[in-house]
Amino acid sequence: MLHTVNSFNERATLIAHVNDITLDRPWQWLVAGWRDLKRAPAASIGYGAIFVVVSYALTLGLFFSGNFYLLLPLAAGFFLVAPMLGIGLYEISRRLEKCEQPSLWQAIKAWKTNLFHVMNMGVVLVVALLAWLMVANLIFVGLFQGITPTPENFLPALFTVENAPLLLVGTAVGAVIAFCILMISAVSIPMMLDRKSDVFSAMHTSVAACRYNLLPMLFWGALIVTVICAGMLTLYVGLALGFPIVGHATWHAYKDMVKK
Repeated sequence: MLHTVNSFNERATLIAHVNDITLDRPWQWLVAGWRDLKRAPAASIGYGAIFVVVSYALTLGLFFSGNFYLLLPLAAGFFLVAPMLGIGLYEISRRLEKCEQPSLWQAIKAWKTNLFHVMNMGVVLVVALLAWLMVANLIFVGLFQGITPTPENFLPALFTVENAPLLLVGTAVGAVIAFCILMISAVSIPMMLDRKSDVFSAMHTSVAACRYNLLPMLFWGALIVTVICAGMLTLYVGLALGFPIVGHATWHAYKDMVKK
């Protein structure tokens, strides 16, 4: 079934048809993402490796500056800005679709393709990240119980019965923010890259795609969290594979759900 999505500027203009998909499609997107990674391993893994290096740098910076308690909120916040950070991977998949051989440099400069609207979307996601960090800090200050946290005792103290309310409230608030970001960004950035769409039309289309495919998209969100968390738990090394697979898969999710 096709759902029409309209954008209103000076007049109503047909932007896209949003397809209904089945619950098994997210698995197929991951398979397609893995296939793209194998077709362009140097560009894909090189792009993912950038985020491994950045993750190590941020982690060390937080510990040496005494702001280690921000590590978990920032790790969760990664999911809020990841749709923007994955733009280079969408570009790799886009070029593979055209039977071109993409390079890492082409992936890095992909944001220039639709600069104004891509940057506007980036601002939206960064604002969401900053809002989450402020809320997470307030939750931590208000609900954290126990000894003064240090790098050595922070995690053991956090995962205790006394701090269960902190974890529950933080997880619930983070899940709500992440769901809102999924709604507006699931296909919006690939669409801006592919069709040079404006940010409002792209977000409108993304919301429609999620609304008409709510269960598959919730499942897709859960798969994204699983893959990225697995990469983080390997001391970030797994992100060199996990992030590119998810990024390529997101391109295929866009192509699957949004038709001209």
